[in-house]
Amino acid sequence: MGRYKHIFGPVLSRRLGLSLGIDLVPYKTCSLNCVYCECGPTTLLTDERREYVKTDEVLKELADFLKNSPAIDFITFSGSGEPTLHSGIGNIIDFIKTDFPDYKIALLTNGTLFQDERVIEEVKRADLIKPSLDAVSDDVFLRINRPYRGTGPEKIIGGLVNLRERYSGQIYLEIFIVPGINDSPEEIHRLAEAAKKIRPEKIQLNALDRPPAVSGIRKAEYKDLLKIASLFEPLAEIISRYDTKQLNILPSDIEDLILQMVSRRPCTKDEIRTLFSLRIKEVDGILERLLQEGRIRIVRGPRGDYYGGI
Repeated sequence: MGRYKHIFGPVLSRRLGLSLGIDLVPYKTCSLNCVYCECGPTTLLTDERREYVKTDEVLKELADFLKNSPAIDFITFSGSGEPTLHSGIGNIIDFIKTDFPDYKIALLTNGTLFQDERVIEEVKRADLIKPSLDAVSDDVFLRINRPYRGTGPEKIIGGLVNLRERYSGQIYLEIFIVPGINDSPEEIHRLAEAAKKIRPEKIQLNALDRPPAVSGIRKAEYKDLLKIASLFEPLAEIISRYDTKQLNILPSDIEDLILQMVSRRPCTKDEIRTLFSLRIKEVDGILERLLQEGRIRIVRGPRGDYYGGI
């Protein structure tokens, strides 16, 4: 891969499997300057769309790499900045879908440009779009995302609602939780309400794994993410890595979370298992015991059995 300037990998992604990356902007060109960014501080803060790297060069590299039909799960627009800033992204997506139609395309984006309907038109052939939304309140948004002037949460949410209405592929909404900034009950409630308007197929919670752009940013505790995840509809997934020592949550805590969840709304076993993906055996045992004790009940629903409150 050393001969390529604009594509990288394939790399094994915990979210996308084996992924070939495409980097369309110079390091670090973005419309946000997020405090948690693991690529470091933004050096070119902008919302200007232009051809940051030559589109023809990207197409040649893709054609060369894909000509032998390598086994990969996704071709992913990601890298060291915001890919939708590149004015040729639509041409690149069309090229892949026309010349290499067997490959799925993912777009990782901060979601700041979807108020521009031309951007939605350019990316609508992607199979999966993963936009970010970290805040709804203006003050929290400024603290965590530090945007280019004129960019605010209301515009981002409006753009994502517009994307949902015009885009038929999968949307996975990612929310990066930074303790002390966007994890208050009020802000989580606002994020949950915004997610209902956007209607993604999945909501994913992320937390710090590598050194951030700003020192002092902490990684959210696993047990705190569990509580936050249960407040979203659909239930959010936790995609950040945690080692065994960080999974310091007692069975009694899991029981309390399950009772809180099903008392608010019935959940399937699969939904509950997804939330507690690292503790499935414990979850199954707790559900069985709660049923036997008469503290929860099973009700029939559109997708089979649901666990509900009493």
